[in-house]
Parts: sequence; C-alpha cells; structure tokens
Amino acid sequence: MSTKLKCLLLDDELPGLTYLKMLCEQIPELEVIKAFNNPETFLAECNKYDFDLLISDIEMPGINGLQVANLLEGKAIIFTTAYKDFAVEAYDLDAVDYVVKPIKKERLQQAVQKALKRFETTKTIRKHLQLNTDKGKTILSIDQIFFIKSAETDSRDKVIYLQDLTNFVAKNYSFDKLLQQLPAEEFCRINKKEALAIKNIQFYSHDEITANVMMANGKPFSFGLSESYRPEFVDKVKL
Repeated sequence: MSTKLKCLLLDDELPGLTYLKMLCEQIPELEVIKAFNNPETFLAECNKYDFDLLISDIEMPGINGLQVANLLEGKAIIFTTAYKDFAVEAYDLDAVDYVVKPIKKERLQQAVQKALKRFETTKTIRKHLQLNTDKGKTILSIDQIFFIKSAETDSRDKVIYLQDLTNFVAKNYSFDKLLQQLPAEEFCRINKKEALAIKNIQFYSHDEITANVMMANGKPFSFGLSESYRPEFVDKVKL
C-alpha cells in the first residue's frame, strides 16, 4: 500500500518518546511529523500540523492521553501505555488500537495497519456530509463546498459557502471536527477563521490567496493566508 500516514507522537518520558520515534521511522507507512513530550504543548501546537494519526502515551502528568483524545474530535489515535487498566476507556474513545509497553515493532506495525485500513475506508466512501444547520439537517455533497468561515455571531458555528455562493450555518462545529470529515488533500485551513477548497485557488502569495470564484462586483474572492497555517497550505498545493 502506497499510502503514508502523517503521524504525531506524544509521550512525557523522553527515553520512551525517543524509542517510539525510532520504531515509527522503521515503519514505511508512517511519516513522523513531530514528537512532543508535553501534552499541554501538544494541544497548543497540534493544529499547526496536517496529521492523520496520533500515537500517544496515556499516563502523563496534568493531562492524560485519554483527555487529549477527547479534545482531538475524531483524529485516529493509537494509545501506548505500561498499564492494561485503560483498555476499556481507550476503546470507548474509538481508538484504533491499544499497545502495551514495552512496545515491539511487530505489534506497532499491526496497529498501524489497522489505522491504514480505517483511513483508506473513510477516504474512499466519504462523498457527502450530514450536518446540523440553521435550516435543519442537511446532506451536502463535498464537491459543492467553496469555503468555510467562523460565524460572526458565534464562533462555535461555521458558515459554509457553496460554489454558487449560497450558504448556511453549521451549528456548533469546530474547524477540527468539520475538516476531519473532509478529504485532507482537498481542503486546507488558511487562517484562524477560514478554510478553503484547494480546487478554488487561482493564485497565492506570501499572505494572500485569490480564488477562481467571483463576487457580485465582478472581482475574485481573496483570503488572508496566516503564518501559522502557511506550511500546511504550501505542502498541500504542491501535491
């Protein structure tokens, strides 16, 4: 299988994190994007990275791995831990797998294969979204989406603009929750308040994106490209 999963690692113990990173780098299906040894730092920075999978320890000071998983809203997670007591809670969170330490490469490879199977299945079948909106439940073709922005009245809501410029409000959705349901190679967060369908990009510069869709005044839509999201954006448009 040619698919590579972009992976973040989290373990508060540096020797364990170093060992985990070494194992992951020996698995061809994984691309390690970054390793973190602090859960608070991970949560503060993870939105800067385009990733498919988190491999995380559970028992950590402050915020444990189960709490981190709850905040990621649907990202694929493989848990690692020295304790078997958390297995039920891990599977309740729909974890891909639960690997008991000391981690063996063969066992980690099995977990990665499960993640790949889930990723490929989701990627293949998802062509529509079902959303709760201000107009009721909506079934939306993903191909129709032009861009998504935070609602002015309530940032917990997202305004979804379609290719014909009609729009509706998706109620109580974070960007992470919405983008998790969209093909990662087709959409990109471009700033704190907006995400854009890559097919609608006409031109881009260091800090601005011009779309191939026109406003009512005949001028093309333009969007700000923020520094925090620029690396992910550049990676995607180069594909």
